[in-house]
Amino acid sequence: MTEMLNEGLSRRGFVKRAAALGLAIPTIGALLSACNDDDEENGAASAAADSDDHEGDDHPASSEDDDGPSADAVRIAKDPTDIPGPINRSTPEHVVVELETVELDGWIDEETSFKFWTFNGTVPGPMVRVREGDTVEIQLTNNSDNQHPHNIDLHSVLGPGGGAEATTVSPGETRGFEFKALHPGVYVYHCAVPHIPTHVGHGMYGLIVVEPEAGLPDVDKEFYIMQGEFYVNQRPNQGGHANWDGDAQWREQPNYVVFNGQFQAITGDHAMHAQVGDRVRMFVGNGGPNLVSSFHVIGGIIDVLHREGQAEATHNVETTLIPAGGSSWMEFDFDVPGNYILVDHSLGRAIDKGAIAILTVEGDDNPEIFNPLDD
Repeated sequence: MTEMLNEGLSRRGFVKRAAALGLAIPTIGALLSACNDDDEENGAASAAADSDDHEGDDHPASSEDDDGPSADAVRIAKDPTDIPGPINRSTPEHVVVELETVELDGWIDEETSFKFWTFNGTVPGPMVRVREGDTVEIQLTNNSDNQHPHNIDLHSVLGPGGGAEATTVSPGETRGFEFKALHPGVYVYHCAVPHIPTHVGHGMYGLIVVEPEAGLPDVDKEFYIMQGEFYVNQRPNQGGHANWDGDAQWREQPNYVVFNGQFQAITGDHAMHAQVGDRVRMFVGNGGPNLVSSFHVIGGIIDVLHREGQAEATHNVETTLIPAGGSSWMEFDFDVPGNYILVDHSLGRAIDKGAIAILTVEGDDNPEIFNPLDD
């Protein structure tokens, strides 16, 4: 698989433009081409309606091309290195976190746009980082151009709805609340306005890290990754503008399962980078809204794993389950150079639906640990 992923094929024009973002997986093109021939009909949106009207999610096609993607589409995939640094203080503080919900057209793959609902314009939203004992003030603004109400439920909050009711805002409004961060760990936050699976399924999730009073051990690199699934009316790399498919959501059959909001988002020019000998920490979450992730690093072993974001650690794990609405944080040593492939090891999601990321480790070979033998 590694050799297939490392071939430098073009990003466009390969069997329905199936090999995106600098990865070349020869099987993807054939698989997706076959899938496209029997693409399912777009289902009724009634299953995703509930008390919130989402008919406005249907987006007009580009004025330049009736079948083309939105002319306003932007990259929404969160940079996995764009996270706040470790907490370097010994006393609690009052921390203000300002978030904005933004509905915007973004790229769900290189050829296909989709109307995402986001925190601060990315999927996932910003990683929030505080210290055990901090008083955290959340201020949530709903962008005035949005069509839907939104809010935030933080799993780190001890209080009704995780703050959801206190932050429910219509377009143009701002509301907030405070909470005490009493339990260290890594926690998911997400929108909890009905219909909740629809809001989460449009990309409204992120992580909040509550560091213990003593802080976290020093590492060389940190990365932020969240898996999520998208229930849309077409399959990857068909191009054009994809619309929400409420029937697919009802059946829990997403056409995209991705890291950081986009098909193969953390690959090619957007791959992560480290050096041989680096100690790497990853904060990994699963926004869901429905599927459990079988998170695995091909060629790596998780030295230290904090299952489901908990403070206590376990060691030497090959694959870890991350539930929908759950998280883990983990640490690795990388002693051999090369491309390390992160996947949901429910492999159809990785190969066909996009849950693949690349960590490129550079440096000198280490034949004592890994030594390819010549023919």
